[in-house]
Amino acid sequence: METVFIADDEQVIREGLKCIIDWKAFDFEVCGEASNGEDALAQIIKLAPSLVIIDIRMPKIHGMDVIKELRNQGFSGKIIIISGYSDFKFAQQAIRYGVDYYLTKPVDEDELADIISQISDSIHNEKKTSQVLLHYQEKAKKEILDDIISGSADISLINTDELHINAEIYQVVIYEQYMRGNETMPYQFSELLRVTNNGGSTFEHIEKDGKNIIILKGQYAIDKFQRFLDHYITPPQKGSPLDSLFLTYGETVSALTDIHISYEQAHKLISRRFFCSPGQHTLGYDALPSYEVKNSSIDNSKLKEYCTVISNYIQAFNRKKIASTLEELSEYLYSAQEDINAVKLFLTDLFLLIKENISHTYKSAPISFPSNSDVIAVIDSKFYLYEITEYFTSQLETVMNSIGNSSRDSILDDIIFYIDHNYQTNIKLETIAPLFGYNSAYLGKIFSKTVGENFNNYVDSIRIKHAKQLIIENKLKVYEISEAVGYKNVDYFHKKFKKYVGQSPAEYRKLNCVDDVPEEN
Repeated sequence: METVFIADDEQVIREGLKCIIDWKAFDFEVCGEASNGEDALAQIIKLAPSLVIIDIRMPKIHGMDVIKELRNQGFSGKIIIISGYSDFKFAQQAIRYGVDYYLTKPVDEDELADIISQISDSIHNEKKTSQVLLHYQEKAKKEILDDIISGSADISLINTDELHINAEIYQVVIYEQYMRGNETMPYQFSELLRVTNNGGSTFEHIEKDGKNIIILKGQYAIDKFQRFLDHYITPPQKGSPLDSLFLTYGETVSALTDIHISYEQAHKLISRRFFCSPGQHTLGYDALPSYEVKNSSIDNSKLKEYCTVISNYIQAFNRKKIASTLEELSEYLYSAQEDINAVKLFLTDLFLLIKENISHTYKSAPISFPSNSDVIAVIDSKFYLYEITEYFTSQLETVMNSIGNSSRDSILDDIIFYIDHNYQTNIKLETIAPLFGYNSAYLGKIFSKTVGENFNNYVDSIRIKHAKQLIIENKLKVYEISEAVGYKNVDYFHKKFKKYVGQSPAEYRKLNCVDDVPEEN
């Protein structure tokens, strides 16, 4: 419903105007009234009515001055002047200020009703036209943005100011549901960044190939996005905004013509989600420095090679070698040029080839291999490569148990061997447990019981042992030693070192080294 504001210094006139017209019949309602020009100006600016009916001779501020100031401040509503004066000078001013009608008192009721009807029709037609125009503008804008991210837009033919897409810097972000099967996004991108986006002032949003594509515009939006990422350096908590999303982002660019570069990077990265690690929710252009280094194709001769190697390790019950081979295989497949379906097909063929090889070698053993159809279905259903390698590990563990390695005690020796050779990495119980066919909670219990200390303490002790050796060698600075033994945070390394050694790294070096000490800056 439209709104009308009535301004006249005579209350009887105001009441009469409210009563003689059936405002609801014309889709109007009276939203306010004023008895002087000052009050009228303030309320009209605040209420922004569709129609103003105003007298000229008003106390405090002249009615014509009210109209002039309203137009100066951008008021675009309809205006009817009702005055006891038919001065031609006032009529000229009224025309200049875009007044729609100039009526003299006493007002003819039928004439006013007819004018209100015309104004009502005019407002609705203008809104309809505006909505249609806005619809086509938005449609055209999305097509233009589509051309911009694809690199096919001719910027010289685009009125970038009118589309509000000019900025000093841009960055493309693509996001989708983290969990497959969900149809709706739980958060708007503006909610994630905690920004307003009136008129597309901070970013543009389009959908392409089922993905949500965001073009960040300006340093403010890009800084907000970086702070959002920094907040989730560690895996997000359940129920947090990022917990339900997976997103990738390209590099920042300074020209509209280069936006397609940022988009292509983000698009390539989202297609590589298959290779992400557990719990990974973001992937940036700089996260994969070897991303463009690719083999020409998957070499099918590798099938027989990997089958032979893994089959031999199965027969030797060499779990650590099986684990390292699967890691090597993952790296090989990551560098391949084929799409994810081709990678899954390769892994399916490999598993079935191993199954055939082991079944042929141990014909009389009661090996609990899954059926071929189950293997195909399971591998095809997996969303990540690490899930498939976990499946390989658990199935091969079952095979080793089936062909005679019934004791699982020796696996702790394999795990300790693995730790001793991988302490430099971000090693965690929950990430290595699947490699050896264990549930992480169960493995933690038997590790503590057998080794005499919990998993994390053992890893820390190994790291500190190697750190002490590096300090005695006296070739690296403390922060370099910290990184070399697996601590990314040097302050955390200092804390752990002092806990296990009773001294700071610098104190330990001073007592155990005779050579010049490397500078620590």
